Amino acid sequence: MWILSPAHSLAACSLALLLAAGSPARADDTVLMPDNIIFVTSTGYWEESGDPLNVLDPNGARTAENQPAASSSNAARRGYYKLVAVRQPEGNAHIFLQQIALDAAGPKVVSSAELEEFSAMKAYVTDIRPETSDGVANQPGLFATVYLKTAPTAAEPETWTVLIDDIGDIKVERETN
Repeated sequence: MWILSPAHSLAACSLALLLAAGSPARADDTVLMPDNIIFVTSTGYWEESGDPLNVLDPNGARTAENQPAASSSNAARRGYYKLVAVRQPEGNAHIFLQQIALDAAGPKVVSSAELEEFSAMKAYVTDIRPETSDGVANQPGLFATVYLKTAPTAAEPETWTVLIDDIGDIKVERETN
């Protein structure tokens, strides 16, 4: 019997969600990415010493699901963020924020959370862009711009920002100029 840590369970659930709608097969029948993934943006970075899921819990509340896995060392962990837009059967999209750890064995999803602000709008996402395209961030956190339409026939998209500051507070807000 397999017993997964809460972090691994969350990662497995996230992967299952992304693969649930089916996906195209490559010539060798390996799945590259589900066809309902419409945008993926990796940007920003995070560093911490032992609380990998706290950044995605704006209230800092501890539950059975977000307890950090026991670790044999207290080495600082670091990684980056990923925003994933998943097309829904109705045509609108849900956006997920993932925290990816850089591990000796390769990148690992530490946590994944749906950004309910976008889901509640039933938005049609037209693009997601990081703050810079060079992949270099000067300080911890994330800044990305989401372009969306709340009606598929709208002429111009609305512009929204997703911001995670250096202490992990998440803000999703309409961009104002």
